[in-house]
Amino acid sequence: MVDVDILGMQEAKKGEFEIFDARSFHVGIVVAQFNWDVCEKLLVNAQQMASVYTIPSEHIDVVTVAGSIEIPLALQFLAETEKYDVLLALGCVMRGETPHFDYVCKIASEGILRVSLDFSIPVGFGILTCNNFEQAHARLDAGGAALRAALHSKKFMQAFIERM
Repeated sequence: MVDVDILGMQEAKKGEFEIFDARSFHVGIVVAQFNWDVCEKLLVNAQQMASVYTIPSEHIDVVTVAGSIEIPLALQFLAETEKYDVLLALGCVMRGETPHFDYVCKIASEGILRVSLDFSIPVGFGILTCNNFEQAHARLDAGGAALRAALHSKKFMQAFIERM
């Protein structure tokens, strides 16, 4: 078992989130295999957060892709099924000596945003963009934090629609 702080609150104040019963929600998670030692821990953290919100494991589908650039296409495919209430993108992009880092981050973030807006589905952004592995390991709670953000966005959307 990977030891990851589920509700870890690093130095920055991230706000208070009331935990609610999300057992009816279906979650699609796309996780990159590149930098797997970090991505696996992000995934475990997200799965632990799902249990905090009472989401049954059978309501969670995990898809692995090669790297962060491939995440948006997989998210789009999942969104097109209309099976999921929220989606989650997990990856780790490490800065190197070339501008490749900048391109990967731009493509991944813009693609994820496009899926969210095109399909009106909350997509938790759990892709770490770090200079080194020390920074990545300090942010392993990002998997759960990104899922929590997507869940609360979905709850907001449902409440808004019910009021109309």
